[in-house]
Amino acid sequence: MSIDLLPALRPDRVAWNKGRIIGQKRPLLPRHVWSIRVRLEMADSARDLALFNRAVDSKLRGCDLVSIRVTDVFAAGHVKERASIVQTKTGKPVRFEITETTRLSLERWISDP
Repeated sequence: MSIDLLPALRPDRVAWNKGRIIGQKRPLLPRHVWSIRVRLEMADSARDLALFNRAVDSKLRGCDLVSIRVTDVFAAGHVKERASIVQTKTGKPVRFEITETTRLSLERWISDP
């Protein structure tokens, strides 16, 4: 069959990712992390700030991050210094330290109903 008999296939629109960088992205720089924290504090969103701080501390996937219960990080009236979570994808336990700024944001979020 010759090429002349084949129908011409032309895309109706440009692909959504044409010209965009695909693949793994570069990690956030410390100044970017602090600027996000400042914006969340200024917006007075305690939940988002607590989730962001936990994400930075633990380096967990999003599905594991949102599945963390209050009892995993809070005991005896204060936030724990270390926590242990079992990852959903790998099934391996991950221990991580909770920094002071994260503890403060978690206490603020937990105390506010």
